[in-house]
Amino acid sequence: MASWGPEALAEAFRYATDWFAVYVEELNALNVYPVPDGDTGTNMHLTLQSARRELDLTDTAQMAEVARAIAYGSLLGARGNSGVILSQILKGFAEAIRRRSSLDAQALAEALRRGAETGYRAVMRPVEGTILTVAKAAGEGAQGEALEAVLENALRAAQEALEKTPDLLPVLRQAGVVDAGGAGYVRFLEGLRGYALGLPLPEPPRVERYAQTAFATEEFGYCTEFLMEGVEVPVERIREVVASFGDSLLLVGAEGYVKGHIHTADPDGLLAAVARFGRMVRTKVEDMAAQHTEILARSGLLEEAPPPLGLVAVASGSGVARIFRSLGARVVAGGQTQNPSVEELLAAIRSLPHPQVILLPNNPNVFLAAEEAASLARELGKEVHVLKTRTLGQGLAAAVRYSPEADLEALLPEMEEALGGAATLEVTWASRDAEVDGLKVLKDKPIGLLDGRLFLVGETPEEVLKGLIRLAREGKEVLTLFLGPTTSREKAEAVVAQFPELAAEILPGGPELSAYLGVLE
Repeated sequence: MASWGPEALAEAFRYATDWFAVYVEELNALNVYPVPDGDTGTNMHLTLQSARRELDLTDTAQMAEVARAIAYGSLLGARGNSGVILSQILKGFAEAIRRRSSLDAQALAEALRRGAETGYRAVMRPVEGTILTVAKAAGEGAQGEALEAVLENALRAAQEALEKTPDLLPVLRQAGVVDAGGAGYVRFLEGLRGYALGLPLPEPPRVERYAQTAFATEEFGYCTEFLMEGVEVPVERIREVVASFGDSLLLVGAEGYVKGHIHTADPDGLLAAVARFGRMVRTKVEDMAAQHTEILARSGLLEEAPPPLGLVAVASGSGVARIFRSLGARVVAGGQTQNPSVEELLAAIRSLPHPQVILLPNNPNVFLAAEEAASLARELGKEVHVLKTRTLGQGLAAAVRYSPEADLEALLPEMEEALGGAATLEVTWASRDAEVDGLKVLKDKPIGLLDGRLFLVGETPEEVLKGLIRLAREGKEVLTLFLGPTTSREKAEAVVAQFPELAAEILPGGPELSAYLGVLE
């Protein structure tokens, strides 16, 4: 094959994503602790899938559009340390090809080299023995007169570099494995070569064991990620703010978006510090010690059997997610306008060591994905029950009753009763002019939702919040109020002070699209 046009390149990328999917569990099994971010295979696959979705929405007859979709899509969907680095490798690849009409052997070789260089530049302290080392070797080995030859030589060099990663990282040598991120990049290159040669997709390999090392206490125990849009300041300025919060920092940006990844002991403080630079689109916080325990349980390495019952909750907002985590839930980032995928929900369910799992979708738009994830998990031997919580308030009220030692059949009625007694108040802004249930709504004006239904409009968020509390306070005793990223605590306190009969707690970290999220119980 002499060259790939833009449509062929888009199809090659889709095929490589399908090829990669075959090896996700194999790559997850290579994780060692300290864990950069949960499951490397899952995170890299989600990153590739995001780029693929962008390709599906793009005019693939234009190389510039194909390049933009690969770079932009992978940035928005980048998950975990390895996923963010992969997005930067793809960004460099895309920059090298966007002005070309087709991709021949020479252009492909240059794109692979540029990809590795961009990946290195994205990392403050590059570590050898990782995906960076493997990508660099692939770029250096990318030689030949035909596309197939370039891919074959790049793949061979990448495989050789991958086999040497244990010599560069003691944690890999101790565990007896190669680097998971580097292995993922090799699988991606295999997929590109498979498309060029017309090879069928392989069968998934059988995973015999999960690689683990002895747990060592981490100073920065929370793997924290965020995606912001509307950012107007240089990435370097945000990096200066973020760097003091921990290590394993990755911060990249394009077209007003900034993606961040860091290990920190203070995830909530970190997210509050960066929120002033743009609008938060997505956040994720994972307790790496808990991840370690869960992976040990999945691989049968725990000395004691885990308790029977686990909990998964979909949540938006760092403070809301923190409360769910404190109640014992594994949190999946998502909510209004950012519904999680079936794969993300399934990965969270599978990550738990418990044989039974309760899933709290906390939004009607997540119900179908939750049921599908639960069905797939049951096929894998997990007993999963979807408790159809319609709001974050209902989910929080139900989660308070959760105990990992509880009997599932006895606990479910208690959780149903708790969520039925909770009222969720949300103050946000109208996205367009409309008339709903007799209420005239104007774009960008504050609106108030009670249990997900529009009840009030007003001039200020505080006016709407006060009205919602008045509507829902009868028979309620406790108010938990989460503040949105731009909401002042003083204004919230002034509203709450007008209801002395309520025991109120005001917390930061509400959903990114809300001024206030309140739960009355």
